[in-house]
Amino acid sequence: METVEAIITRRSVRHFLSQPVPPEMVETLLKAAMQAPSAANAQPWHFIIITDRDSLEQVTTFHPAAESLHEAPMAILVCGDDKMEKRPDRWILDCSAASQNILLAAHALGLGAVWVGIQPDEIRITGMRQITRLPAHIHPLSLIAVGFPARVPPPVNRFHPERIHYNRWE
Repeated sequence: METVEAIITRRSVRHFLSQPVPPEMVETLLKAAMQAPSAANAQPWHFIIITDRDSLEQVTTFHPAAESLHEAPMAILVCGDDKMEKRPDRWILDCSAASQNILLAAHALGLGAVWVGIQPDEIRITGMRQITRLPAHIHPLSLIAVGFPARVPPPVNRFHPERIHYNRWE
């Protein structure tokens, strides 16, 4: 799949088959994540692969938009490490880029995925900290549900030329 095609046709997938994601595909997703740009090339990310069914179900008790985890065979928690930062508070930007790379790589591999936001909601942050036992300097940004799609929404045209401005706002 070509890059632009992957970007334009990627959709959030919220319904999954029960089959597990092969380890080599998980590794490919993580390699793609770690190729993301980061401020001062700090690469302040860590990833927790969650396949434990009880842990995935626990997330749905404190996160109202995490219903996809009832079906997803796994999720990737994308976290920032403030001890690795070279520029203050850039881990959020860096981990957002890594999250997007995971979504695009999943689509290119024929997997489905959906970004389940954690930051900046304190209840979600606390819940993920408890489930995954994160140390204080590690901050959860996003949880990405991943699996083989049970159904994929059709592509949507989100291009809005009226939101494009050249040189100034006029």
